[in-house]
Amino acid sequence: MTKTILGLDKVKSEKLVIDLNKLLANFQTYYQNLRGLHWNIKGKNFFELHMKFEELYTDSQLKIDLIAERILTLQGTPLHTFDDYIKAAKVPVGKNISKDVEAVSLVVDSLSELLKIEREILDLSAEADDEGTNSMMSDFISEQEKTIWMLNAWLG
Repeated sequence: MTKTILGLDKVKSEKLVIDLNKLLANFQTYYQNLRGLHWNIKGKNFFELHMKFEELYTDSQLKIDLIAERILTLQGTPLHTFDDYIKAAKVPVGKNISKDVEAVSLVVDSLSELLKIEREILDLSAEADDEGTNSMMSDFISEQEKTIWMLNAWLG
C-alpha cells in the first residue's frame, strides 16, 4: 500500500479528492443560489431573509475555501471553473426566486443534497483514517442539520 506524505493510503486519498471536488462544486452552486436569493428576495420577510441569506453565503464562502484547501492538503487540485461546477453539481439551481417560501425551500433542499455528499465523505474519510477531512465533515454536518431544523421551523 502506497502512502501519501500525510501517511494516508494514496488510493483512498485520491477517492476523497474526487468526492471533495464534488462537494466543492455543489457548494459553489449553493453559494451562487444564496447570492441570488439575497439580491432578489421580496415581500414582508425581506429584511429577515436578506440578512439570513447573506449570513449563509458568507458561511458558504468560508466552507468553499476550507474544502479547496483540504483538497490541496490531500495533494489534489480543486475544481475552479464554472464549467466544472455545472458538470459536477447536484444542488438544485434557483433562478429568479423572489418569494420567501420558495427561497427558503430551495435552501433546505440544497442543504439536504450537501448533507448526502458530506456523509459519503465522512464514511470514506473514516475508512481512510483521514481525521482532518472527517473532522471538517462532522462540523459541516452538525451546522447544516441545525440550519435545516431552523429553516423548517420558519416554514412551519
